[in-house]
Amino acid sequence: MAGDEDSREGRDPAPAVTRSIRLLGLLAQAQPRTLTELAGELGLAKSSTANLCLALEAGGMIQRTSAGYRLGLRTAELGGAFAAQFNQVREFYSVCESSPVLSSELVQVALLDGTDALYLARHEGSRSLRLGTPLGSRLPAGLSGTGRALLMSMTDDEVVELLGADAVFPALTERSATTMAGLLEALAAARRRGWALDAEESFRGIVGVAVPLEPWAPSDPPLALGVAIRAAEADFERIERVGEALREAAQALTNPFSAAARR
Repeated sequence: MAGDEDSREGRDPAPAVTRSIRLLGLLAQAQPRTLTELAGELGLAKSSTANLCLALEAGGMIQRTSAGYRLGLRTAELGGAFAAQFNQVREFYSVCESSPVLSSELVQVALLDGTDALYLARHEGSRSLRLGTPLGSRLPAGLSGTGRALLMSMTDDEVVELLGADAVFPALTERSATTMAGLLEALAAARRRGWALDAEESFRGIVGVAVPLEPWAPSDPPLALGVAIRAAEADFERIERVGEALREAAQALTNPFSAAARR
């Protein structure tokens, strides 16, 4: 009896759903992909993979093109619905528009997903520059400005526990801090300033400035607000001006009741 129970517990309760999730994950990594490529990655027969694709296509989750399958519009709708369920994301755009500084900047919202910063929303700003990280993308938290803003709210011990004492971070550029010691030094400086800095460490030619944003409700995840600036335009005065504007925006987006409770 015990063996039967263990077998049932280890069994996938919905294999088709699991395979569909894996298929969507593959298309999110590199799209489009052909039916043959998807079947090979999933380890399934082409007929079984075709059935999954038909169901997902009918639901708008994927689209068929001449080059293969890609994610469908429904995935964008679901992503937007996920972000919109948080009060701060809904108010984020109006706060940016009302800021004399941020109204012209590209501002992004990210949350911590494991060891990565996951980007949820963006305000394009009047400059209309092609900067920043695409929605739904992720960057190592230790290298991106928004990721560091999320980490600066933790203690050093919590950061080490999350990322690992011997963690080695990818060198995305020649400026990337690749060791835990380098990250902790950057976080200490961020706490002193009140905002985190990514000085061309995740993208060459781009400087990121970011601040943490406390959850509106206890069930909400911690968020971060970040601005991407061309390195050629990121002088000390502009970085400071953006950093202070982000702190003001974070204050405007903080639940006044939770803030009062901490006093």
